[in-house]
Amino acid sequence: MEEIKDTYYTIVDKAQGLYKEKGSKFFSYAFPVSNEDEVKPILQDLRKEFHDARHHCYAYVIGYDGERWRVNDDGEPSSTAGKPIRGQIISRNLTNTLVVVVRYFGGTKLGVSGLLNAYKAAAAAALDAAKIVERTIDEIYKVSFAYPATNDMMRLINEEDLPIINQEFDASCSITVGVRLSKTELFLKTLDKIDSAVAEKINTD
Repeated sequence: MEEIKDTYYTIVDKAQGLYKEKGSKFFSYAFPVSNEDEVKPILQDLRKEFHDARHHCYAYVIGYDGERWRVNDDGEPSSTAGKPIRGQIISRNLTNTLVVVVRYFGGTKLGVSGLLNAYKAAAAAALDAAKIVERTIDEIYKVSFAYPATNDMMRLINEEDLPIINQEFDASCSITVGVRLSKTELFLKTLDKIDSAVAEKINTD
């Protein structure tokens, strides 16, 4: 039986680094992001904060398999900034991660190889300073059940150590839980044995 991949690595919170080369300064910042919508305001804030910088280059990788990504050279020669930044994210097997490198030009051109090395080193500095964490890939289920089944439901939740996202106990009861991807089949089979329990998968995309 094929093993289900249900973990990924990302960073916990913002981290920063600095790389200097021939007078140029490369300030680097790493951020955890869960979707593309979170990227734009971060970039806007950095462009506002470093409004006098010549370049604000970045790369991000998003999705459990890193399937969504983008690189931006922001005026640097093609593939000399965004690509090496993304390379550092990938080399650490990270996803849901954005790295921005802000460059202040020092007056001396670095050339293509110099830029590649500088943006790689700057991105590495920020990621080296970041706290990396392994997270599980969870599916969200809303389980509806009759009140008499409450004890059975809570026993299942406690035994499987499922995080409760929301719960309602009224004339009809429901609990919304996160279930690790590799455990969903067992969870649903066990749930079938609880009278009146009906599970609905919640789409979080």
